[in-house]
Amino acid sequence: MAFERAELDEMVERWLQANRDGEKAGDWRNLAEFYTEDATYGWNYGPKDDFMAVGRDEIRDYAIGYEMDGLDGWTYPYQSWVIDEKTGDMLGLWKQVFDGQRADGTRYALEGIQGSWFKYGGDFQFRWQRDFFDYGNVVALFMEMIGDGVLTEGMSARMNRVANATERLPGWYPLGKTPVPMW
Repeated sequence: MAFERAELDEMVERWLQANRDGEKAGDWRNLAEFYTEDATYGWNYGPKDDFMAVGRDEIRDYAIGYEMDGLDGWTYPYQSWVIDEKTGDMLGLWKQVFDGQRADGTRYALEGIQGSWFKYGGDFQFRWQRDFFDYGNVVALFMEMIGDGVLTEGMSARMNRVANATERLPGWYPLGKTPVPMW
């Protein structure tokens, strides 16, 4: 299905503004309205796990709720977009940057390539989203921040919540076992 370029460009602008609003609030649940009711949102979480939220409610509650709670003080500035009007594929490349600074004045930021691949569904909503990032760099950055003693209370609570989970969290699946295809 083909889409008008102006509509896709407007979708990007709406999405970017909603992201900025979420960053200011430290709560990105407002983004849930940008997904169709039956949308899916997933990513790989290392060598053993995938994450997949199925439906707008799971996206709001788990993908951009539970999974992002505690990430206040982080921004996700988009660097570039690649948009295909013929297919509705949209690729947004972003960074993950913490407000705090290292002793040398540089910001704590995730290195490598991070991004989201979206499938546009019309009516200013996505049918699906798949994130990609370098998990090794995520671990290295968070370990550095722990060593430097700069984690926020929310980030510490988030890490403890995940590390001390006694059961499989909603949306988490063994590698390759998500309820819908990852890619």
